Amino acid sequence: MHDEAFFVAKLTLRHIKPTATRLLIVREMMRGDETVSLPELERLLPTIDKSTISRTLSLFLLHRLIHAIDDGSGALKYAVCADDCDCTVQDEHTHFYCEHCHRTFCLKQLSVPVVPLPDGFLLNSVNYVLKGLCPECTRKESEVRSKVIKE
Repeated sequence: MHDEAFFVAKLTLRHIKPTATRLLIVREMMRGDETVSLPELERLLPTIDKSTISRTLSLFLLHRLIHAIDDGSGALKYAVCADDCDCTVQDEHTHFYCEHCHRTFCLKQLSVPVVPLPDGFLLNSVNYVLKGLCPECTRKESEVRSKVIKE
């Protein structure tokens, strides 16, 4: 994974003081390729109280270190932004929600389609979520189906 200096630089770039707690939270958020919710962070970081995690996420959002995704699951998910991201509409990318394992993935290589709006409308953000099965769940589903067919 990354060393401590990487996470310190990530926070410093966004003008966030790199405290021990903030470093733990951003490190946990970047340990995989999927998003993380507040309840998941609370479970993964039991030594940090809920209000501190919540305040830290708010700070990260304010400084555009992370972006929030409403994937329809009932809990906002968060992901760390690329260093060159300003969280503008042009920086928006597609997300994928797995209906089986309930994980949400950032598909940074897929930009959100441009939708022309009627005169007078001003676009502030886009929430583009595709839903289906992730590769891991697709593979498991295929294995179950082939097992049933053989029986």
